[in-house]
Amino acid sequence: MSTPERGLPMVVPAPGLPARVRIHEVGARDGLQNEKSTVPTEVKAQFVRRLADAGLTTIEATSFVHPKWVPQLADAEKLFPLVSDLEVALPVLVPNERGLDRALALGARRVAVFASATESFAKANLNRTVDEALAMFEPVVARAKAQDVHVRGYLSMCFGDPWEGAVPVPQVVRVCRALLDMGCDELSLGDTIGVATPGHVLALLTELTEQRVPTGTLGVHFHDTYGQALANTLAALQYGVTTVDASAGGLGGCPYAKSATGNLATEDLVWMLQGLGIDTGVDLDHLVATSAWMAAQLGRPSPSRTVRALSHEDPKEQ
Repeated sequence: MSTPERGLPMVVPAPGLPARVRIHEVGARDGLQNEKSTVPTEVKAQFVRRLADAGLTTIEATSFVHPKWVPQLADAEKLFPLVSDLEVALPVLVPNERGLDRALALGARRVAVFASATESFAKANLNRTVDEALAMFEPVVARAKAQDVHVRGYLSMCFGDPWEGAVPVPQVVRVCRALLDMGCDELSLGDTIGVATPGHVLALLTELTEQRVPTGTLGVHFHDTYGQALANTLAALQYGVTTVDASAGGLGGCPYAKSATGNLATEDLVWMLQGLGIDTGVDLDHLVATSAWMAAQLGRPSPSRTVRALSHEDPKEQ
């Protein structure tokens, strides 16, 4: 259990930070799609409900991609009706118009498209060039906006690419600008392989501002592969970003696997934000219990250090 009776974490605000941060919870989608095992639909639904009970207000529920590509989320049509009554935002990923049709048919009111800042990843992930992928998204975004549906644009490889190495900042800004110009309401800047450092984060945010990309439209999505996710998040908050993506229990990136992607754990983020006096609306005890429960469903310990610390979870006992 956590330690509120001991007054921890001690609240010590720092200057220049927002009063409130909205956490965009991605564990049920980005997290579970990267797990080796497929979680039963009923367990996924309970996971989403527990996350909502913990106070998270934006919970990415699933992805309407072809089951061939993401078999772990092949149950999207079955899952979404099980959670759609929740009074929280439930964005879903849609890769194309067919995915949008499937999502709209179930009443989804928030969708996301998934672009790349690099040609190599666009080819590997979407089998298209960057510009071809953007062209594919144009009718998706247009149709969604015509029905007053909120659209998020994910942008992968903003800070580094496993094939191309360092990614020039202007290259990232160009794709961000294209996504906004086609009608996206919000952008998520993804450090897909976890190589960003705080100076790089500030450089990208500064260039985006100079190119008329409003900071208020931006979210950040850091992976903790090199242990930099919280430092990068703090840099983004100091710049004025108030939306942060995180995955409950660190799902989707297990540090014991050589190919771990290392999603920033929501609990680790909440602990830092609580210590800074930044409001998230999240009950950390409830969230820790939820992530410990999901770790048990997956049969492995949670990668989140905060989950381990507050639940007294010993990975050697798993």
